[in-house]
Amino acid sequence: MNAGKAARLERVGTDGSYVIIPMDHGITLGAVEGLKEIESTIDAVTRGGADAVLTQKGIAPRAHPNLNGSGYVVHLNGSTVIGPDENDKRMTGSVEAAIRAGADAVSLHLNVGSNHEREQIEQLGRLTDEADAYGIPVLAMTYARGPDVQGDDPEALGHAVRLGEELGADLIKTGYSGDADSFEHVCESTRLPVLIAGGSPDGDLESLQAVRGAMDAGGAGVSMGRTVFQHDDPEAMARAVSAVVHDDRSAAEALEIAGL
Repeated sequence: MNAGKAARLERVGTDGSYVIIPMDHGITLGAVEGLKEIESTIDAVTRGGADAVLTQKGIAPRAHPNLNGSGYVVHLNGSTVIGPDENDKRMTGSVEAAIRAGADAVSLHLNVGSNHEREQIEQLGRLTDEADAYGIPVLAMTYARGPDVQGDDPEALGHAVRLGEELGADLIKTGYSGDADSFEHVCESTRLPVLIAGGSPDGDLESLQAVRGAMDAGGAGVSMGRTVFQHDDPEAMARAVSAVVHDDRSAAEALEIAGL
């Protein structure tokens, strides 16, 4: 890994662990709760301890003044829920565009097992080549998601994270298998840091228990969006997640630390 890429990875994490809050959902879902006034949400989660936030490139002017020293990731593909196929993620930018937007890293979503897997494999392969030329880290969001795939199947998740490494990513985000024992297989399937997604909020304790389980299995943190940015108190929830990831706290301890 070259020095530039290593330095940028440090900007989006802390000592090899990561609390990244994706807020690119506006392209998929529209201006949902937490994203209309995205400036205040970004300010809150970064004050709460998020290492980095993630958006599409057009949100960069609204993000940078509110990062509080945290890192910034630009997401480079997308789709909408009102289109014909939400899983059909198309490219929305380039590494050069992300650099112009002030990104420390870029990310791409890939649905392993979907009808669009082939095209998205090509997208990620091209992106990692381009990013490597600029020393920009790539977060590959490789989900097990398709007509014949269970999204929490540890074998499928293991395949998904390995695919990300094989294609040259630097960080991997995927779904959680539901418990630490099965997620250990997922983490062992790659030498890259594995982050878990959040998805729809299930409740503070349940969400933090998933984070704790992932860390116990060898995970490196979270890339957790709605669970944090749609919380009644995004700053407190970011603080709780950070306590688990960075301070090795239990879910219950993290809730107490954050005052939740």
